[in-house]
Amino acid sequence: MRQSVRIWGAGIAAAAVVAGSVGAAVAVTSPSPVRHQPAAAAPAFTAKASTKSVRAWEQFRVRGVARNLAPGSRVTLQQKLSGRSWTTLPASMNTNSRSKYNMRVVLGMKGHNKLRLVDNSRRVVSPVMDVFVR
Repeated sequence: MRQSVRIWGAGIAAAAVVAGSVGAAVAVTSPSPVRHQPAAAAPAFTAKASTKSVRAWEQFRVRGVARNLAPGSRVTLQQKLSGRSWTTLPASMNTNSRSKYNMRVVLGMKGHNKLRLVDNSRRVVSPVMDVFVR
């Protein structure tokens, strides 16, 4: 019986040596995995006005999410009247910890107003929202 235990132990030791050398050979010849970092997504805004039509000097809200911008980023409201360029309004705020914003807006210029939000560096612009002031 002692002889069979010795043979069995020698067989396991030989198998471990063979398996170890094969594993080492595979580890040496296998290439290291190349990790590609995904390209950073471009920053963007979502924006939605709470209403499409308001009376002059009536309050409404503009809310949305600043995607791929750091929480606390400053967003500013801009207005465009027909035939004019974009004008920065004195309405801005910082996004919250989840990069969301909810801004109160009051407009006095009657007619068709186009609104958009821009970040502080003016590189990211939201889709245009149409609000009619009557």
